[in-house]
Formats: sequence, C-alpha cells, structure tokens
Amino acid sequence: MKLSVPGRATGAAVIAVAALLTTSATADAAPAPMDAAPVRVAAAPDIPVANVKAHLTQLQSIATANGGNRAHGRAGYKASLDYVKAKLDAAGFTTAVQQFTSSGRTGYNLIADWPGGDTNQVVMAGSHLDSVASGAGINDNGSGSAAVLEAALAVSRAQYQPTKHLRFAWWGAEELGLVGSRHHVNNLSAADRAKISGYLNFDMIGSPNPGYFVYDDDPAIEKTFKDFYTGLGIATEIETEGDGRSDHAPFKSAGVPVGGLFTGASNTKSAAQAAKWGGTAGQPFDRCYHSSCDTTSNINDTALDRNSDALAHAVWELSS
Repeated sequence: MKLSVPGRATGAAVIAVAALLTTSATADAAPAPMDAAPVRVAAAPDIPVANVKAHLTQLQSIATANGGNRAHGRAGYKASLDYVKAKLDAAGFTTAVQQFTSSGRTGYNLIADWPGGDTNQVVMAGSHLDSVASGAGINDNGSGSAAVLEAALAVSRAQYQPTKHLRFAWWGAEELGLVGSRHHVNNLSAADRAKISGYLNFDMIGSPNPGYFVYDDDPAIEKTFKDFYTGLGIATEIETEGDGRSDHAPFKSAGVPVGGLFTGASNTKSAAQAAKWGGTAGQPFDRCYHSSCDTTSNINDTALDRNSDALAHAVWELSS
C-alpha cells in the first residue's frame, strides 16, 4: 500500500494486452423436472496456505538477491513479475505484460486471462507486486500478490469453467501513487471498462497483528466477503485506513464496481478489536509497514489462510 498519491505514468507503451471478449445474453432456462437434482454452483476450493507461503518465500529470495527490495524500476521487481508470469503461463493462462514509465524508470503490469467465460462480464482480482525501496515487501504486498497467484492456479487445477470471464492482475509502481493500475484503467476504452463487472483488490492480507477489514464499496462484493467471514464466525469491520490508497481507486473512479480485503497497516489495534480478533491492543496491525523488517517473518499465517480462502470464494461466487 502506498503512503500517498504522488507520481504519474508517462511515455506509456503497451507490450501486450489480453483482449476482452464478448458475451451473449443469458437465455431463460426451461423449468427443470420436479424430480431433477438441483443445479449447484461448484464451490471454491480451499487454498493451501503452504502454497501461498511458498510464493512468499520466492519473493523474499528475489528481494534478497536484488538489493533487499522489489521496488519499481529495480531488478527485484522485474524478477518478481517473471516468477509470477512463468507460473501462469505453465498453468494455461493467456498472459500479457503492459509497460509504462514513471520516475524515469520502466514499470510493468502483468495481466492474466483464463480462457472462456462470457466476457462482456469480466471478474478481475488484482494486487500490487512492487515493494517500497526500503524492504522486501512481503506483507505489503507479497501477501496479496501470492494469494491472487495461488487463486489463479487453483482455477487452473480445477479447470474451472465460470459463466463470466476471469482476469487476474499484478500492478507495478503502486507505491509511487497507483501508477500501474491507473495506467491500465486509463488505457482501456469506455466499452472495455464497462465490461468489468467487478474488480477485487488484495493489498496487505497477512498483517502480523491482523484485523479483518472489508471494503464497503460495491454492496454485492462487500456482501460476498462478509458472508464468507460470517460463515467462519468472524466479525469484520469496514476498511477505512487504506480507503482510496490502493489499486481499486482507479477502477472505482472509472465507474467499475470494486471491493477487497485488508488486515491493517500502521494504524493501532484497539482493545475492542483485540478482544474480537486476538492479537495485541495498542500495537500497529503491521509494525513493519514500509520497513526493512517486512520479511517472511512478518506474516500471520491464520490471517493469510483465511483471506486467501475468502479471495477464492469471491472469485468463484462472483464469476459463476
């Protein structure tokens, strides 16, 4: 998650962008026989947190080998993008890299489309892949990036055939002011923006002293996440700390329905929140926010696991 909103993209050039397809209207179904079995939508699979953590280990190794960070314009960022892209290519996604320039350095977005689905209605899930220059960025935002990647790989493993079209995205230069996601949205035609039925954002979902926050933007998306957590017996709160400070903001400004999850950054956990969620009152949700200690030791496994499963649940529910 960025600290503020400076920076802008200049000199943009698209290497490749996956094309949006066209969907046909859904025809009315004939009534089923009384004794017919009910049609059931496939349930989202459980996302193994060990798989998500394995991606975080790789991102940590990339940062360690490249000056300790995965920041925009640095070798660690490009290596992170190459890692994610290779996984998606092997899993059967159509991937595209979108190039832009910010602060005199080249940046990249990665877009991955799952073949099929009625693509006048596109469900997107995304996260920013860059870190700040001061650290590896494993919670901010390796956590969201790894969970989105593993959800995409779960789609491939299940050979899921959703009604809507699925697209996943990893944004560059978020820490400089949402540069990558803003560039992407600004370079979509009005028609293509209108085809996105929902954008789901995941920025910091494994904070070590976690809260369970849900964006209160689109009501249907918000309800999908809240219902999941209700099923776990966990009360959520409306996300306010990062409101407008992550990659959902350009989509929301363009009229796209948005939602997402968050476990907290530098704000302090209250006594009431600690009573509800556990953890330590009077301490930040993430004491290593934007710091060199944001490493693989800066992750709460339970929060990461729950949010990864919530992510998959929303992808399946909203695309079915």
